[in-house]
Amino acid sequence: MIEPPRGDNGLGSGPLAQLNDQPSRGMEIAGVGLSLVWVILILVYVLVTPPGSETRTLGLVMTLLMVFLPIALIWAVVITLRSIRELRAEAKRLQATVDAMRSSYVQAQAQAQPAGLKPSVEKKIDEIAASTKQAETVLATFTSRRDAAHVVPSADRKAALVQPRPEPAAEEPTLALGTPAEDFRPPLSVAHFIRALQFPETPEDKEGFRALRLALEDRTSSKLIRAAQDVLTLLSQDGIYMDDLQPDMCHPELWRRFAAGERGRSIAALGGIRDRTSLALTAARMKSDPVFRDAAHHFLRAFDKTVAVFEPNATDAELADLADTRTARAFMLFGRVTGTFD
Repeated sequence: MIEPPRGDNGLGSGPLAQLNDQPSRGMEIAGVGLSLVWVILILVYVLVTPPGSETRTLGLVMTLLMVFLPIALIWAVVITLRSIRELRAEAKRLQATVDAMRSSYVQAQAQAQPAGLKPSVEKKIDEIAASTKQAETVLATFTSRRDAAHVVPSADRKAALVQPRPEPAAEEPTLALGTPAEDFRPPLSVAHFIRALQFPETPEDKEGFRALRLALEDRTSSKLIRAAQDVLTLLSQDGIYMDDLQPDMCHPELWRRFAAGERGRSIAALGGIRDRTSLALTAARMKSDPVFRDAAHHFLRAFDKTVAVFEPNATDAELADLADTRTARAFMLFGRVTGTFD
């Protein structure tokens, strides 16, 4: 690397510094010369003008003003020009120093790293976070329960919500009113149930609307879908959207314990929402808006009942998919605010 001359970077005094001092000395000499010329002209004027007794005092005051005021202006201009020249010289020295530092930094970086490889700390952190999250998802997927006694059907054919059937002896005598139409419908599949809890992504999401329609036709899931739609609409009024929240992953076993009725700090990892702004806005509205509070508690009750019915027939991978829906994120948010995990 070629270093700039010391007279240019402010690290010493060289020939260039002496050249920079010469114009300032020239201005001082010019200022002294103009001052002397002005004083001589004033003296000539005083000697030539005849003295008068009436105007002697006034003439003296005017003479002093004519002598010192222009001289003061001359030196003010000299000092200003000198300051400007010094500032320009200092700016050039600083610019040369910055250029030298930048050049040395670039050269050091080029020598320290191979060509074409320029990883940054931020990029490394993002890659580590992404790989960690991917690993958690894979672990949650491959820790599914495997029962050798039976084969688990696929999610698009397995019923999501299986209601317990009463014993034939305990059934009441049926009336001659026919069989309800919902008994003839096929049960809601796990895939459609989870897709409905996510709600349609766009107006063109045909699969999402189809899953939502099927879930609304089911007696159990429709209660949760409508309750979730109500709270999601109310949250959007405060600018809280589930797509903006990134919950922490937890083991599906915690969802099973929650479905079994366990509450408190032992399942606190279910409340994976950590966004402070969303939590604060939700808590404030829970206190001030009774309609919002009632809708939130109704949603939590519907979610509790539905998960309790869904869990026995779901694998760990399906519970992990459930936890990644907008409805589950709303549950995490309200659960944190209402103290479900305290």
